[in-house]
Amino acid sequence: MSARPGSPVAAPSSVDAIFREALRAACNGDPSRAAALFEAVSELDPGNPGAHCNRGVALAELGQLDAALDSYDRAIRCKADHALAHAHRGEVLMRLNRPLEALASFEQAIALNLDLAEVHSNVGVIHKDLKRFDAALASFNRAIALKPDHAPAYYNRGTVQRELGDHVAALDSFDRVIALDCQSADAYVNRAQALLALERHEDAIDSIDRALALGCTASGLLGLRQIAQMRLCEWADFDTAVGAIADAIERGEAAASPFCVFAICDSAHLHRQTAENWIRDRHPLDPCLGEAAPRSIDGRIRVGYFSADFHNHATMALMAGLFESHDRDRFDVTAFSYGTPTRDAMRRRLEAASTVLDVHGQSDREIARLARKLRIDIAVDLKGLTEHARPGIFALRAAPLQVGYLGHPGTMGAQYMDYLVADRVVIPPGYEHHYREKIIYLPESYQVNDGLRRMSEPTGSREQAGLPPQGMVYCCFNNTYKITPRVFTTWMRMLERVPDSVLWLLEDHARAANQLRQAAVRAGIGAQRLIFAPRLYASAHLARHRFADLFLDTSPCNAHTTASDALWAGLPVLTCPGEAFASRVAASLLSALGLPELITVDRTAYEEVGVALGLDAPRLTAIKRKLAEQRRTGSLFDTVRTTRHLEAAYAAIHARARIGLPPEHVVVEPLPAPPAEAGRA
Repeated sequence: MSARPGSPVAAPSSVDAIFREALRAACNGDPSRAAALFEAVSELDPGNPGAHCNRGVALAELGQLDAALDSYDRAIRCKADHALAHAHRGEVLMRLNRPLEALASFEQAIALNLDLAEVHSNVGVIHKDLKRFDAALASFNRAIALKPDHAPAYYNRGTVQRELGDHVAALDSFDRVIALDCQSADAYVNRAQALLALERHEDAIDSIDRALALGCTASGLLGLRQIAQMRLCEWADFDTAVGAIADAIERGEAAASPFCVFAICDSAHLHRQTAENWIRDRHPLDPCLGEAAPRSIDGRIRVGYFSADFHNHATMALMAGLFESHDRDRFDVTAFSYGTPTRDAMRRRLEAASTVLDVHGQSDREIARLARKLRIDIAVDLKGLTEHARPGIFALRAAPLQVGYLGHPGTMGAQYMDYLVADRVVIPPGYEHHYREKIIYLPESYQVNDGLRRMSEPTGSREQAGLPPQGMVYCCFNNTYKITPRVFTTWMRMLERVPDSVLWLLEDHARAANQLRQAAVRAGIGAQRLIFAPRLYASAHLARHRFADLFLDTSPCNAHTTASDALWAGLPVLTCPGEAFASRVAASLLSALGLPELITVDRTAYEEVGVALGLDAPRLTAIKRKLAEQRRTGSLFDTVRTTRHLEAAYAAIHARARIGLPPEHVVVEPLPAPPAEAGRA
């Protein structure tokens, strides 16, 4: 917003001359001289609101924000309806990170009929930052109506539309920014993210390349491009691209998100470096609310679970039974839901079991303050640094103890996260230094599972599922971005060695399926031996696992909930654990089920076991029988047992905090063996 002089009151001609000279200095780009001259005017004529207001503009340009704010306040004391002073005051308050005060100033300016696009755009930015997306959208639309070529309003409107899930509208907004300013690298980046959400991966890559050509260094951009390519199974420059990302991360750059690095690199060290870079760049500690001291307690421990995924989602597919199994005599449980509100079956199940607070549309600060008001003792972050996560809530210290669990298979790399829930398989002894948090070691698998999951009865036949009536069916229902060239090459060798075998994959994208078929042909395998399964609703998807014979895990990022799906459906999972948490999840699940024969020591052994099981039907049948028994009697699907172990961990870390001890690694001892059917459907 450009500076405009106020209307000075009658003053001596010398004051007028100084005022005009001050305006010339401001127009000539000399804010220091302008500020001094406007100060001289205000000393000679203290009741001149224009002098105070313009001095504030000059001081704000010099970065002297507190002094600028004082000048605007003086202008308003001289003339309460000085709309421009209210507007400029709002701008300074935004820069001082005082959004609610800034909003009040902007609204006062608008009430005084200062109907400028820039003011409405600023109001929209504040609402956007406060997660008040509907109000933000209205403000940006008003700004655009007033000034159709106001690129910042289109840009910010696009980011809000993405948050609201309207990616088509967001794409149009970013296209309008680019039409106004073809050099806007940030618009190309956000356009790419909208395109990825619309599964237009090729167009997304083109948009990212345009941003890179413009010299964009936005955090995560190289990783975003890599994930887009992996969703399409385009691997031509895979090793080179991964190497460039790893080198950038080692230099301290936030070149890729942790989500991306999980899929491309099996290095616990690099995973920690990635997370620390990401936190430093995007979500540093915010001390504005002060410390959250442990409360003195004689009653229940108050646990808050925070997520965007309290609906029909992989997280709830695992956790629904945990909420139902919590010991309400010892724990007060609240779910803080910041995702888009929904009323699906999983949400209703959660609401029947726990207190659910819909905090969608509230800012990080508002949510953290609410958690403190409710005296939450332990805040459990179920998202970490994955999509739709809100780490800013934890950067503000929502609770005295903050724990990462389930959604993020690795360290957050943040000083404000105290603990990470794991087990001795996903984080082996000696690897604790790769994790910023202290580790809570659960005695069996860290992953809770819902023993009441529904599974349809399989209908039809293998042929109706698109599979051959006879022969070995290997399958992998992971998303395509988890399939690396090395993994795929191993799978092709298995198909070559096991006659009449096929590989059954989830069809994410038609181009990806075509790329995989072409890669198979290059490996000497007929394209018809790759069969692609369409997406189905959860219970039907679980049921069709029974048409497969062996699930082939991926690395460096394993099947997680997908592996649990397979095991719950009675389908054995073959895995090859690596070094990092994300590559060891399937091994954790198999260990809890007592199936070590499906955990291989290296890629060669993975191939050999996969081939042996493909050629030895009785051996595979014996493993399936063992899985069926362990599914019924083992610990993995005993929801109550896992919940009690997690509660023991909560009690232990809370007891330490109450007596002033800092976080330390916690090892939870296993409960006695449960009755055969405890905690199960």
